[in-house]
Amino acid sequence: MARRLDEEYDYLFKVVLIGDSGVGKSNLLSRFTRNEFCLESKSTIGVEFATRTLQVEGKTIKAQIWDTAGQERYRAITSAYYRGALGALLVYDVTKPTTFENVSRWLKELRDHADSNIVIMLIGNKTDLKHLRAVATEDAQSYAEKEGLSFIETSALEAINVEKAFQMILAEIYRIISKKTLSSEEPAATSIKEGKTILVSGEANTKKTCCST
Repeated sequence: MARRLDEEYDYLFKVVLIGDSGVGKSNLLSRFTRNEFCLESKSTIGVEFATRTLQVEGKTIKAQIWDTAGQERYRAITSAYYRGALGALLVYDVTKPTTFENVSRWLKELRDHADSNIVIMLIGNKTDLKHLRAVATEDAQSYAEKEGLSFIETSALEAINVEKAFQMILAEIYRIISKKTLSSEEPAATSIKEGKTILVSGEANTKKTCCST
């Protein structure tokens, strides 16, 4: 029953996760879509994606979140990976300055390959490792402002601001889409009854989790 409901949505938004290997992209994805966190998570090979349906301003949005490997040898997939993406989460690790320094390279790649109107959010992940922090919030904030990006810090481990980050980018995409009165690539579902709300949080929480949350 839940699967059938999950297929009823007004918009499908593709969002890509980019950033260096090891910054926590896969755990951000699993925390948002399945409410899971795996300490033993291995580097992503190639591309994987997961979906979650949620409400944004009264509309049912199906978010299709794509996660790619940060390693150089998978870079040949870039153009296909970015195709159709309406949003991008550019992730760095607050404990590793090099992952923040590489943000500019990822941003250039994104702007070279993605749609010019793509919504981009800079995410500083792993804020739970307070004693190891090496990138100041202020530095990332000023960089984001200079580049016209939204910015938030998260902890996939402690589930801090993960939901908020995805909600923010999906709401911004919806605002732009609705303002332009453009539909996404997939047609809006016609079977949704007025006033129906599809809740996904309960469904996500009932699944077997990797680690206790």
